Amino acid sequence: MNTGSNRSNINIGSSVGIVLKQDQRSGKITRGVVKRILTKSSSHPHGIKVQLEDGRVGRVKEIH
Repeated sequence: MNTGSNRSNINIGSSVGIVLKQDQRSGKITRGVVKRILTKSSSHPHGIKVQLEDGRVGRVKEIH
């Protein structure tokens, strides 16, 4: 598994595990497929922000 802190590791259609805003304290991972990449910079220490196909938004913690 790759880390989700580099934008180059994430592609539209990738299966990823993200942490939603409301789950940041618990660290609960939500799995889904990337619809859009929202972070413009090449890297982010807390993970690249993406939108899943179901519309949920969070930061990528793992790439499957």
